[in-house]
Amino acid sequence: MTEGALAKFRQWTQIVRHYGGLKNTLLAVYRYDDLKTGAFIGADKYGNSYYQNKRYFIGRSRWVQYADRVGLDYDASQVPPEWHRWLQYITDDPPTTTPIKRHPWMIDHIENKTGTRQSYMPYSTVRPKIQSWQPPAPSTTTSQSTGAMKS
Repeated sequence: MTEGALAKFRQWTQIVRHYGGLKNTLLAVYRYDDLKTGAFIGADKYGNSYYQNKRYFIGRSRWVQYADRVGLDYDASQVPPEWHRWLQYITDDPPTTTPIKRHPWMIDHIENKTGTRQSYMPYSTVRPKIQSWQPPAPSTTTSQSTGAMKS
């Protein structure tokens, strides 16, 4: 029983060392709801770090730690396509070892801005086919007729 407890303690200290201290470990639990250790594979130009640990099940053995600048506001659209193909097991080679070929027509990765001030909002140049209902303006004749009824 002590060997199991010692192994768990060793694993916990390894995790704390991996995240750079107890404070950062607790912050990682708060941000990701998961603590993993693994080999650092690489980082992209947006500050995301990519890790792999082959001891975990396939589908959970590769992961990303998003840049600190995004805080808790991270989503999967912040992963560039070259790293996405590695994370989703489309290829076994990370972009650090075999970068994808860049063509002149390719543009840089842009994350999805839905729900922010920078989201795409299309506008129409065509008149709407259905007009919204406008209530009639109040007329003065109705107030005169109600006054005549009172007398």
